[in-house]
Amino acid sequence: KSCHRQSIKSFRRTNKKDRPAGLFLCAVDSSTKNSTLPVAIVMTGSKIMIAGAGIGGLTTALCLHARGIRCEVYEAAAAIKPLGVGINLLPHASRVLCELGLEKELSTMAVETSELIYYNRFGQKIWQEPRGKFAGYRWPQFSIHRGMFQMLLLKEVKRRLGEHCVHAGMRLESVSVRANAAAANFLYNDPAHGKASFEADALIAADGIHSAVRRQFYPEEGLPVFSGIILHRGTSIVPSFLTGSSMIMAGSVRQKFVAYPIGQAENGQQRINWVADLQVGKDGNIPPQDWNRKADKQQLLEAFANWTFSWMDVPGMIANADSIYEFPMSDRDPLPQWSFGPITLLGDAAHPMYPIGSNGASQAILDAECIAQCLAASPDVSNAFRQYESIRLPATSNIVLRNREMGPERVMQLAEERAPNGFQNIYDIIPKEELEAIAARYKQVAGFDMNSVNQKK
Repeated sequence: KSCHRQSIKSFRRTNKKDRPAGLFLCAVDSSTKNSTLPVAIVMTGSKIMIAGAGIGGLTTALCLHARGIRCEVYEAAAAIKPLGVGINLLPHASRVLCELGLEKELSTMAVETSELIYYNRFGQKIWQEPRGKFAGYRWPQFSIHRGMFQMLLLKEVKRRLGEHCVHAGMRLESVSVRANAAAANFLYNDPAHGKASFEADALIAADGIHSAVRRQFYPEEGLPVFSGIILHRGTSIVPSFLTGSSMIMAGSVRQKFVAYPIGQAENGQQRINWVADLQVGKDGNIPPQDWNRKADKQQLLEAFANWTFSWMDVPGMIANADSIYEFPMSDRDPLPQWSFGPITLLGDAAHPMYPIGSNGASQAILDAECIAQCLAASPDVSNAFRQYESIRLPATSNIVLRNREMGPERVMQLAEERAPNGFQNIYDIIPKEELEAIAARYKQVAGFDMNSVNQKK
């Protein structure tokens, strides 16, 4: 009781604008007997809780705010830092971001991708197509450093919603439904702070491929599904290649190299994001899923030693990287259901997929727009979440399955299978109509065929 009265006094002494969105309740911690830890917070001012301050969670916060829906974001990391390497934002996702008023900032920090080109392992061109506005879309395709993009979203969330709306160092442990409201239990990053319980009208779990909410809904699911491929990621400052805004993919499922610039050229040099894939097989346990796991640069250099083309020096790019990180390419099987009353999944928590077709971040952004639209259209949160699920679950499930078949990168595999020693004329190996059909079909599946995107308002 004494602790409770002291909390009330402290709460009243704070300026109203600095108060937390709720009332702290304290209790004696049974494990220490004589210490008091905050164990619960009853929410009073937030309508929607978002678990996860990644790209999906932060974009959802901006989309909800744009429609007048109150929300707060809870992030497990003690500090949100600009981590990661490069990502691509396809035109249908760029549209959402531009409509949120972020086009100017994105144009300043990103490279507007002009073309995508597929090559075989000998550097021979298989397929080439313009991208974004260069292809006739109303919106660009951006190549950008993931961490810088996340920091932009975080800055905008804090500016528009208020600093108090983002809570770092709070890891979601479990959720439940109480009288048609969503309740969530969080563990503070700092053990001295104990645990906290929150209630709100709804909870959106954007807590990634290892989502605690997904695990609670599907406890038997187990670990992500390993593809048998290890991704090696890095960035290098090297001479610009091709147009200076080109994205390339070379090789096949056994060994692949992807590269695109994520920084503007200076004195002929650009920061290039690259990914080197090596197939290692599915035998044994899945490798550690740690984005900070350092890779063996020498091993990678040996694997790509002969990949020196007239338009790109792959070994030189690998050698110039400050750090190289490895990660098992994994996904999860599509789920039959995301939404359980006032609780639902979003982004990688809902549909983790192989990084093929540049769709991971883009699909999370589309989730964010859709869920905000559904919540704005329906006063019944559970109904809104069911509507969101009915739109986004089948769409993303289709992409997950298509990406397992290499998606649009199938053209590289066909070239490897039909001409393992190279070719003189690609159309003798793969008819132009077949190449066009593969590209067009994936755009339809992933929702960024130009006619559909350009009709959006």
